[in-house]
Amino acid sequence: MICNILSRTRNSPANIPILLLALLPVPPKLTGNSGRADEPQRKTKADAKRAVFDLVLAPLQEVVQEGTVMDCADGKTCLCVLILLAWIADHAEHAALYGIGPKSCLKCEVPSKDLGGNPRKIYEARDYTLYWEKAREQESGGAGIAEDFQLVVVKIGRNVFTELYRVHPGDIHKPDLLHNIDLGLFKHMMEWVARFLKKHKRQQALDDAWKEIPPYPGFSVPKRAYHEVTQCQGKEMRNLGRCISAVLASALPNPDSSQHQDFNIALKCVGPLVHFSLMTQYRSHTRDTLAYMERYLQTFHQTKDIFLEFRTSKSTRAEVNRQDWE
Repeated sequence: MICNILSRTRNSPANIPILLLALLPVPPKLTGNSGRADEPQRKTKADAKRAVFDLVLAPLQEVVQEGTVMDCADGKTCLCVLILLAWIADHAEHAALYGIGPKSCLKCEVPSKDLGGNPRKIYEARDYTLYWEKAREQESGGAGIAEDFQLVVVKIGRNVFTELYRVHPGDIHKPDLLHNIDLGLFKHMMEWVARFLKKHKRQQALDDAWKEIPPYPGFSVPKRAYHEVTQCQGKEMRNLGRCISAVLASALPNPDSSQHQDFNIALKCVGPLVHFSLMTQYRSHTRDTLAYMERYLQTFHQTKDIFLEFRTSKSTRAEVNRQDWE
């Protein structure tokens, strides 16, 4: 199995060529006890992937001192220094390239237990150069380095971006609306909403409202009930973001006395998240728009406990599967 590293731009016109840079070998995943026991093989695979990226990024290092002469749009030639500015990928790919845990932040050392907490709390920024220096100390006989890495959930000291000229690895990561918003926030939110509606026996009401959405320019009308959709693509999740507030409000009419407060809080939680996602699509921002986005996130975090019982962890799901099997 191979993975293509492509130079591409999202929503690029069809006539823009795509340049194949490298073919990455993707080894099979280790599962069960063998995956936990075969640590040397895991390290060998990580080192091989890192070596491939070193080879791909080597030209940026070769021309970093003297630069390279390039043709410019005005017809003149200039001496240019090539610097890597961005790397677009989903979080799992970034975590592998940066050598950190899958539930860790690329930019700061926030503990995994604090993820999704107070958005205004500031944590120490990650210093990947320091990680690399500590890793070299460990190789030369330093003590206590492994414990330091465990505290900040770092698996390797040197990642593929560490030694690039004038590049701070924490700044290479850029927001990706497809994976972070469409297939990230909305996907998790709809899992919570679906379980919330199931508890209150409002699933059919959601499906009825979902199928009654009228056509509108630039909007794809759903062809099936929501519970019949087994896998949502990015386009479908973007459509969902445009109508979920109205659809959910239509699915929660006439609550009884025990449901009234829960329904209001659920709507108050979903609405700000939708507003936040719409504002992330702005091409530029001001202090006012950023303040709005912070306010939306703060409201979401203050009201998300309404879905707490439906946010199951991996260990909880594994335990449920085990009990079902028994």
